[in-house]
Amino acid sequence: MSAFEYPDEAGYPDGVGTLTEDQVVLIKEVDDGHTPDFEFAVVDDTEAKTFTAIVGDTAIAGMPYAESGATRLVLLSTSVLPEYRGQGVASELIRRVLDEVRRQGKTITVRCPIVASFIQRNPGYADLIDPELPGLGAGSGK
Repeated sequence: MSAFEYPDEAGYPDGVGTLTEDQVVLIKEVDDGHTPDFEFAVVDDTEAKTFTAIVGDTAIAGMPYAESGATRLVLLSTSVLPEYRGQGVASELIRRVLDEVRRQGKTITVRCPIVASFIQRNPGYADLIDPELPGLGAGSGK
């Protein structure tokens, strides 16, 4: 996989501000506002610490996380199977995860550039970012 420069602060997966092609594709998806034309479930596998998007018996996307205390999740990455990309799956997965975080009264630290891009596009979720440990995007939602 080749990497692309990402015009933002360092701190992305390789520590120098570049993204993989897969990450670039998913960021474009969350920025286009597309929503999926099909239904999928989102399951929180607390043992594996992954939110998984499932169609039928197929896991089509995932978002691993780490727990930091009882009130904060660290969102690590977002992935979508290639055949489901460009259909709004990443956006909808992120939206549902953030809605669940809000429902639970927790905050997040963003380590995933796709989630950071989604929140920049949807600033109504910026209040979920932990003010002391925001992660990517400096927690501003800008």
